[in-house]
Parts: sequence; structure tokens; C-alpha cells
Amino acid sequence: MRCARCGRSAAGASTSSTARRSTPRPAATSDLAALDPENLSVLDLDGNRLDGPAPSKEYPLHLAFYRREDATRAVVHLHSRHAAAASCRAPWSERSALPPLTPYFVMRVGQIPLLPYAPPGDPAQAADLERLTFPCRAALLQNHGPVVAGTSLRAAAEAAVEVEEASALHLLLGDRPVRHLTPAEATALARKYGTYWEPAS
Repeated sequence: MRCARCGRSAAGASTSSTARRSTPRPAATSDLAALDPENLSVLDLDGNRLDGPAPSKEYPLHLAFYRREDATRAVVHLHSRHAAAASCRAPWSERSALPPLTPYFVMRVGQIPLLPYAPPGDPAQAADLERLTFPCRAALLQNHGPVVAGTSLRAAAEAAVEVEEASALHLLLGDRPVRHLTPAEATALARKYGTYWEPAS
């Protein structure tokens, strides 16, 4: 979906794809590279459809990220296996469902809060995202999966891949003793690469 008011693009994948296709709705293994931005829904920031196909029921989450940060140019929502599994676990901290296991997770994603469960498409979940009192460019939807914002479609897609990788590592490590990046290390990386990381409270 694209926002006509600001020209920003939002793309969903998996069962919440907003791409117009001449074939049936894409399966959960959709290729984000195959999305054509010209064939996405066009909405304003209030959710009014201006052009293109009807948006996914998840469009309120996309709009919430656009309203949170002017730099957002794309939003990707997936149902990737490891991130969906991680969304079923208790969060690592109030501000991030996943711990800072690798530098690349902090550099590409930053803190990723776990939003409380809501049925898919429930606007209350988007309202929860907008009410967060701290910055973030990604969120895990409890018992659902990730939604990731970026300064471009490529950046959002790469960050979504990084969420999946960090989730896989988090699940693989389980309850074993683990060395996380220190608060100072994570904060320095976030500052250098323009993401957000605030130490767990």
C-alpha cells in the first residue's frame, strides 16, 4: 500500500499482501522481491483508499508506523516461522521481545516490543503501537508475527529478515546461559546505525 498524502510505500507479504496480482492471493511463501509498488493500494494517513485494490486487513498497523515516524517509507508484515514462534514467548524486556544477541539485529532493527494479542486486523493493536512511549521501527504481534518499518522497502525487508534470524537464534539458544550485547554495546550500535535501543528497565 502507498500513502498518497506523503508518497510512502507499505508492502505486506504472506497472507496480508497488499499487492494487486492477476493470480490468486499469494501464499505464505510470497517473494517480497516480486511485489510491484505500482500495484499496491494507495491510502491516505487516515486509511481512506485513494487508488488500487482494497488493502489488507492489517493496514492500520502500517499506518501506525507511518504516523509514528516521518522517515518511514515502507512497512513489511510477515508470518515468518521463527518470528511467529518468538511472538508466542514472554518478551525479553518491556521494550524488546528479543534480546540484543547480535550486532546486526541492533544495527538493522533495534528494539522490537511485543504488542499484546489481538485478532488480525484489529485496529486496537495499531492503537497500542501508536501509544508506545518509546521509539521503535519494528514490533512483534503476540501469537502472530513481525511488522517492520524502514526508510525504504529494501531496508524494511532486510530488517524483517534480521528479525527472523534473531528470532531463530533466540529460540535455538532457549534457556541456556547466553552472552547478550551489553547495554553500552547495543546503545552505541543503535546510535551509530540510526536504530533505537534503550536498556531494559
